[in-house]
Amino acid sequence: MALETKEQVLEEILSRKKPLCPHCGKEMSIWEVPPFSFSDGLGWGEPYLFVCFNNDCPVYLKGWDDIMDNYAHKASVRCMCYPSNQQFEYLPVFSTIGGTGQIIDDQILAEQEILKEKMKKGFSILAGAYASKDSVTVVRLLLDGAEPQRVRLKAAEMIGDIGEPEAIDPIRSAKFGNEITQKQVDKSIRKIHERYFTRECPFCAEIIKKRAKICKHCGKDVAGK
Repeated sequence: MALETKEQVLEEILSRKKPLCPHCGKEMSIWEVPPFSFSDGLGWGEPYLFVCFNNDCPVYLKGWDDIMDNYAHKASVRCMCYPSNQQFEYLPVFSTIGGTGQIIDDQILAEQEILKEKMKKGFSILAGAYASKDSVTVVRLLLDGAEPQRVRLKAAEMIGDIGEPEAIDPIRSAKFGNEITQKQVDKSIRKIHERYFTRECPFCAEIIKKRAKICKHCGKDVAGK
């Protein structure tokens, strides 16, 4: 079965024994490929690589002189290995800490595990809320900035299906800081209005019937507006 997500790829890589660098014999680190193209624009073709970050590795030490002599650039290389085929190549680095920000260490794995558990819990709560038409809980998760973004996005989608007009004001007033979530919230607000045949007064923003001619809140003429 093909691996479809980065999470699945990482889980599969974590189940393996890390390879040893053929140049220094040290265990290689799991390295997350940064989100930008490399070389010919095609990138490395895999979301994770094995990379040797041993600063005493002969290839890394010799690389500084070789690249300076041949290309007049301050750079070196680190040995890397493709998890898919165990092929060893070289990763260019431009400082002693180059690439270290993408190392998947124990702390990062722990943080990912915590995030995974929060997402699992959030989706479970949303599933229960959807089944019981509990729009209050869905809105609470949507507005909670501490919830994982994927949970909030799912809540934004759900509120359009089960939310009542009373849910519109709090989510309309919120700032989500994520374009995708914001677009989904706007879409769900339109969906709630369509289900309840309502709209927002163009003058006071209170919710009124779609066919209303006079706003019951501010008294303005809203016919045709």
